Amino acid sequence: MSQSAVIQGWIDRLRAGDEAARRELLNCACDRLTRLTRKMLRAYPRVRRWEQTDDVFQNAIMRLYHALAEVHPATVAEFFRLAALNVRRELLDLAKHYYGPHGLGARHASAGDKPDAGSGQQSPCPPADSADDPARLALWTEFHTQIEMLPEEELAVFDLLWYQGLSQAEAAAVLNISERTLKRRWRSARLKIHAALGGELPA
Repeated sequence: MSQSAVIQGWIDRLRAGDEAARRELLNCACDRLTRLTRKMLRAYPRVRRWEQTDDVFQNAIMRLYHALAEVHPATVAEFFRLAALNVRRELLDLAKHYYGPHGLGARHASAGDKPDAGSGQQSPCPPADSADDPARLALWTEFHTQIEMLPEEELAVFDLLWYQGLSQAEAAAVLNISERTLKRRWRSARLKIHAALGGELPA
């Protein structure tokens, strides 16, 4: 039996009222959720200075666990879309925590930009780059917001290809549509995101 089939089995049990299925669902999807967290953490290089994948994963998984008490996805694709939502919310919260106006990372980086008093030498703390500055954080926030506003069919495609990293053939099979239809929805989704952000996409 494939992992997707196992995950679907726990999803079905959760929807049938088996509360124990929440924990089992997360356990059997652990590897895929870890890979998802690692991939999304790469978009926040300076957050990685303070947080490791395992720490982000644990926080995101608790968000997802509580979300599953209220939201019961019907399919594997819906489950991982909900997972991606909770991972990115965790990452955005961490970025704001560390690099907001009063964040530890922002203060630490600012101190690193100045020479040591009396020594004439730069502090060993590297200067902040633009990876997590307020403008980029705002752009990432708007990027994810615009994704959530896509039509349902395009959102499903975007989630599987961009967040989950599936191939177009795999995503088409999950959604039970042709690759031609998937490519059309993928192109339409990207054009809408590009237009909504004025052509400025986060790196």
